[in-house]
Amino acid sequence: MELREEMKGKEVQDFTLKDQKEGSVTLSDLRGKRVLLSFHPLAWTKVCAQQMKDLEKRYEEFEGYRVVPLGLSVDSVPSKAAWAATLGVERLSMLADFWPHGGVAATLGLFREREGFSERANILIDEKGRVLWAKVYDLGQLPNLNELFDLLKTL
Repeated sequence: MELREEMKGKEVQDFTLKDQKEGSVTLSDLRGKRVLLSFHPLAWTKVCAQQMKDLEKRYEEFEGYRVVPLGLSVDSVPSKAAWAATLGVERLSMLADFWPHGGVAATLGLFREREGFSERANILIDEKGRVLWAKVYDLGQLPNLNELFDLLKTL
């Protein structure tokens, strides 16, 4: 696990990705709110499933801090849709960083070229589209959302 201090303050390149409901999510449309980009390597895996369920479970808490949580992986929209239904995820947008394959992850330096998927990471973006906080986790490690909420309490 590693904080990525070098990312702090950098503007995140705008993107539009489809979610599990085939809706489009455009980062710049969320200006004025904070955004959590919660990257997970692959759908249908145990730790990734718990990561997405945790985001869904604490969705209202995120809203209280004016944070829009988004789950991202390289999986396709149909895969995300089936997985969200299996997990019971309804409010969280689970984005398909499918084409170009891992494109958003790559712009943030989070794409693992050799494996073909992203790091497990949480990137908190401010209301103007700049990185406030970034942390990369070991692939098998579940991100601790309490550390993120502790940070949000100080902002």
